[in-house]
Amino acid sequence: MSEVIAGFEIPETEATGFIEESTSPLIYHHSRRVFLFGLIHAQRLSLKPDPELLYVAALFHDLGLMTPFSEAEQRFEVDGADHARKFLLDRGFSPAAAETVWEAVALHTTPGIPGRMAPEVALTQLGVVTDVLGLGLDGIDRDQVAEILAAHPRGDFKNEFLRAQFDGQKNRPETTNGTMNSDVLEHFSPGFPRTTMVERVVASPWPS
Repeated sequence: MSEVIAGFEIPETEATGFIEESTSPLIYHHSRRVFLFGLIHAQRLSLKPDPELLYVAALFHDLGLMTPFSEAEQRFEVDGADHARKFLLDRGFSPAAAETVWEAVALHTTPGIPGRMAPEVALTQLGVVTDVLGLGLDGIDRDQVAEILAAHPRGDFKNEFLRAQFDGQKNRPETTNGTMNSDVLEHFSPGFPRTTMVERVVASPWPS
């Protein structure tokens, strides 16, 4: 029998067990909330995403925070995106579907761009900003929010999530340059050598 939360059916896929085993309860519950909030935004915006692709994107979007999940030294968003794409291709999904999920995961911390892309890309980011920043929360039915939180409680989410962000990136700090992720490293490591765009331009080898 299908699982239904807040009126939304949860896709039946191996991704659920994979992410539950590969991440912490904090990230697992957060990722499922992202999917559900993404579907609520879909109704509001009259968007029609592929539910399974949106679900996989939501589940994988923070996988790269596992310290590190990839052998390559790259942004955690790209780690998660690479693994999501491989997961789908290994299970017979089309390259186009896998690429859409890759984009949704890779761009979920990038403001201003996902909203112009495929519904799965846009809704992954909207789900993230609702669960992390509370954006749009005041427009969501209170009963739906209560049901989502009953299934996937937040606990001490703010503090634990920021710590997870730091722990997942502290060993590759240079990958956070130019992103909001550097805010987290600077918060937990006051001596973090953050490099700004201005500093890079001024220090370039060009004479002018």
